[in-house]
Amino acid sequence: MNQFDKSLKTIIISFLILFQSSFLQAQQDEALSDLDVVRKVADYILSETKLGFIDANGKSYASTKDIPKDKEVSFASKYGEWHYTNGVINLAMTHLANQTGDDKYFAYAKNHIAHGFDNYEFFQKRFTNDRPHHRYPLGQLWTMLELDDFGAISASMLEVMERDNDPRYETYIKNGLERLSYGQERLYDKTLVRTFPQNMTLWADDLYMSVPFLSRAALYTGEAKYFDDAINQVLSFDKYLWNPHNGLYFHCYYTDTEQNGVAHWGRSNGWLVLSQLHLLERLPEGYPRKEKVRKNLEKQLIGLSRYQDQDGLWRQLLDKNDSYQETSASAMFVQGFAKAITEGWIDKRFASVALRGWEGLRKHMIEEDGQVRAICVGTGISDDLVFYYTRPASPNEKHGVGSVIDAGLEVIKLKEFLRKN
Repeated sequence: MNQFDKSLKTIIISFLILFQSSFLQAQQDEALSDLDVVRKVADYILSETKLGFIDANGKSYASTKDIPKDKEVSFASKYGEWHYTNGVINLAMTHLANQTGDDKYFAYAKNHIAHGFDNYEFFQKRFTNDRPHHRYPLGQLWTMLELDDFGAISASMLEVMERDNDPRYETYIKNGLERLSYGQERLYDKTLVRTFPQNMTLWADDLYMSVPFLSRAALYTGEAKYFDDAINQVLSFDKYLWNPHNGLYFHCYYTDTEQNGVAHWGRSNGWLVLSQLHLLERLPEGYPRKEKVRKNLEKQLIGLSRYQDQDGLWRQLLDKNDSYQETSASAMFVQGFAKAITEGWIDKRFASVALRGWEGLRKHMIEEDGQVRAICVGTGISDDLVFYYTRPASPNEKHGVGSVIDAGLEVIKLKEFLRKN
């Protein structure tokens, strides 16, 4: 090899090393950029959250200690309410704190929980049956009438308790488990149901209102019965709601007619995905029927992959292309695919579904300042398909922002996994 060839070889090798280094740096920058996006979403929520109360005249009260006894008030901000959606946000904030080491996100969840316990007795003393419990600020804290009053918020409380325990929280968790295990309505096979709007109806949403709490309670108490109940719920909900003809879940099941509702609603399918993620993450390896849950999640994700649209997103009604692109469901599915791949629950060939979904969210649904577009508002069950078509989609709605944060965090982990594998 002459000197010219040696020099050319050196140049080529140097170029390849430089190209590889630049490529890896670009990949790292992309991951950092994803984290920046996630933090912007979280920081916008922080900026809009005000713990406290406000009266009809706009006067603010940081604590119930400052409220006159005859004064009616409401929450100062929607992010300060006591609702299952606040539990989802709290969980997302703790996950972000764990991934970044930035304690301001953990403090968000910690302060939200503490504020509820510091102030609920003021409203509890006023409580009468002349209006629904959820019309009282913090009414869902002490009543626990339905699963969405306490299930998701309890799951987030258990995360907070790992670093900031309080005897009041321990009592609340104990009461919640008692209510869930023995007070909540169930079918003959122990499947959880609701008493409204029709008696003994099964909502897909309620898997999330129970399983994340149950799976954490199993670890918190050391009692495997909560794992067993969670597994039963996953497999029973599948039995009642799965549509084998299109690979999607129905939103609800009516026990009186033994029929499903009309809609394959996006977010309800998302709650089912997230519930299985929470459970599989906590079930010990080799636990009885864990593999059944994994196969069930795999089945659902494969079905959902067939309904991703050209922008990487999913629709309000999953099987209706004339319904709008919806953010909360899309984020839940992105989270599901990403985490399932990194955990080895589904094949990594589905990574493109998660990556395209996240890019779709970034391009179409997440604003530069962290605001999030097109999140369907709270939605009950209905036999009117137009009801689902016409549910409003609002920016920064509590039902979706937490899932956007979690989706981004799981995509960051997925990209790191793909780089190593």
